[in-house]
Amino acid sequence: MLTLVVLTIVLALLFDFLNGMNDAANSIATIVSTRVLSPRLAVAWAAFFNFAAAFTFGVHVANTIGKGIVHPQVVTEVMILSALAGAIAWTWVCTKFGLPISVSHSLIGGLAGAGLVKGGIGALVLGGIGKVVLFIFLSPIFGLVIGWFLMIAMHWLFGRMNVRKVDRGFRYGQLFSSAAFSLGHGSNDAQKTMGIIAILLASSSVELPSWVYDAGRDFYIPTWVILAAYSSIALGTLAGGWKVIHTMGVRLTHLKPIGGFCAETAGATLLVGTAIAGIPVSTTHTIAGAVMGVGATRRLSAVRWGIAGKIVWAWILTIPVSAAVGGLCYLVASQFRP
Repeated sequence: MLTLVVLTIVLALLFDFLNGMNDAANSIATIVSTRVLSPRLAVAWAAFFNFAAAFTFGVHVANTIGKGIVHPQVVTEVMILSALAGAIAWTWVCTKFGLPISVSHSLIGGLAGAGLVKGGIGALVLGGIGKVVLFIFLSPIFGLVIGWFLMIAMHWLFGRMNVRKVDRGFRYGQLFSSAAFSLGHGSNDAQKTMGIIAILLASSSVELPSWVYDAGRDFYIPTWVILAAYSSIALGTLAGGWKVIHTMGVRLTHLKPIGGFCAETAGATLLVGTAIAGIPVSTTHTIAGAVMGVGATRRLSAVRWGIAGKIVWAWILTIPVSAAVGGLCYLVASQFRP
């Protein structure tokens, strides 16, 4: 059984690595498309601030994932393993085809699907899942609105200035806005893996050393889990999912430095706010909405709505497909181990 716990933790960190690969586009697409940094420097920049998020906004999102999707008392090692299998399968397919999905929602879907098969509807925390589903729709809308208003404000403030001088100034500004978004990305997405590992440790039937997890305490996130999760997502970002970066940074709309700054600032504002509030939102939904909002200030046709439509379909399918695969994996695995 200890081997199963170790295997599940390794798989969770692999998922975190894939999360970083798929979501690298969220952090760097705008500074790559505006040519502020080369792709290699951009992913290194984002990876550094992904890891730095470990020391910033607490573990509120991790606690939500650990206690707010399925009831902890129904969790088993096999159930967590099945949830991760569903999440990893969908994430790998979408990364391969260049679709910027919500990797975190694939994890939530896999967990909900495995929990539903194991314990029925009563195993699910419907209020927590409802909050996640609500923000599937709200986060891109909020990102779009904030990005649109920021871009309008920047035009009002700098519209009469020399274009080259404005571009040069905002190229430096993008370094800070990208760093802020990467902090928000790390604080939101790495925490989802932390929550999964922590609920696994808290529910494990294996007696674990106190430094691994102190069973005498209420649910908490061990320090080693925090550092491992942030390291994994930073390494995944460093590896980069180049097809997804191309979709987000080039195909969705064309941005100048001022637009990249507004999109990243809008995304960072929303991500930091939700991380502090403990709401697990999608960084992909957030930045895609912000990019579309910035592009729409020029004209609606500046956004390639056909590409946007494919992205939205991937968003809609993420939770149900991951839930189906996670549930199927649990159904198969439970035939071999209760």
